[in-house]
Amino acid sequence: MKPNANPTSPVGRYFASISAALEGLDIFLRDDRSPLYRHGLVAKIVTEYVKRLETSFGCWRHHLDYASTFRISRAESGFPVFQNVLELENDRRTAKARLAEIADPDTLRSEMADFILRHKAFPKDLQRAMAERLYLEAVQDGHVFSPLVLPETVKVSVNPKTKRPFYLTHWGAFDGASNLPMVYSVTVEDSSPDLVKMLVTRDGKLNEKVKIPLPVGGLLNPELAREFDAFVERNSAYSLSPSTIATNMDKDFELLHPKQLRRIVLGPFYSAGITEHNARVNAILENVADPANAWLLTWTIQDIYSKAEKPARKGLWSSQPAREEFHIETDDLDAARMGVSSYEKHALIPHEAYQALYAAGEAETVFAGYKTHIISGGQVISDV
Repeated sequence: MKPNANPTSPVGRYFASISAALEGLDIFLRDDRSPLYRHGLVAKIVTEYVKRLETSFGCWRHHLDYASTFRISRAESGFPVFQNVLELENDRRTAKARLAEIADPDTLRSEMADFILRHKAFPKDLQRAMAERLYLEAVQDGHVFSPLVLPETVKVSVNPKTKRPFYLTHWGAFDGASNLPMVYSVTVEDSSPDLVKMLVTRDGKLNEKVKIPLPVGGLLNPELAREFDAFVERNSAYSLSPSTIATNMDKDFELLHPKQLRRIVLGPFYSAGITEHNARVNAILENVADPANAWLLTWTIQDIYSKAEKPARKGLWSSQPAREEFHIETDDLDAARMGVSSYEKHALIPHEAYQALYAAGEAETVFAGYKTHIISGGQVISDV
């Protein structure tokens, strides 16, 4: 894609549609009637990552005001290719130093006005410097969707049966092969003796005398936090099934016991005139009058949970730590293929685009197997 400020250009249409889609997803997540809202902290967690995506797209839009190209995965995910994510992360790290080399906004505006008066021409170089400055200012705060958004613990409680503390920890990853943003969360029990002694009372409740300022960056257990960060960096690829990730976590951490792992895969995203991964859908979306309504956003929620825990075995010659038995729903071929206990497929679409699909007789086919949500006038209608 080449930069063009015209909202009817391909790049203008893409940014209008992705902006509308992320805004619509944010509305859906904040709706207390939405399915995700009923999943407790899930909607709140995902909202944080949607905001990171919105910030990233805002930065990329500024970047196009002075950069040459911007690439998206047109035939697969509909999201920007991984190289864009890597460049954004690199620019975030170098933004402060680069900003120090560019004149401040007031100086640039003064120089632009002086250039126009003296040369009777538009100051392209100064405009480029201003655009670069705006981009770097937007990216330097760090709240973008990075290749890996490090874990954060948002809940701590105690399992009264095992008398272990458990954490709800989440992290994000932008997959380099599929070009898909993903949100992970795990509910994990911790049998570390020091943590159990500190956090659990004799009657199996959370010790309220211990003040925990949630959220906490990383895993709550400081002895394992750095190792856990390294683990999610190695084990967050889309090509790994949730059961593989959960099993690897169970094996790599003798004192951590993952009880439920959830992965939310955002995408694919469909945008009229841009994406090419479904010709039938794209042809219908191109007939939608308003580019900001000519899109379709899908996402998948994948869950793997432990159905039982094999207790630790200690013997004279050998020992075996406690191990989880994860449930995979083999009666459902898609669940078995994904390596999950359960899954949900969701689709969010503007009312105008849904009407176009319905009028073409394609709505039932396109949304087969999906929980469909229609956004209209700032409201979301689900279960249509």
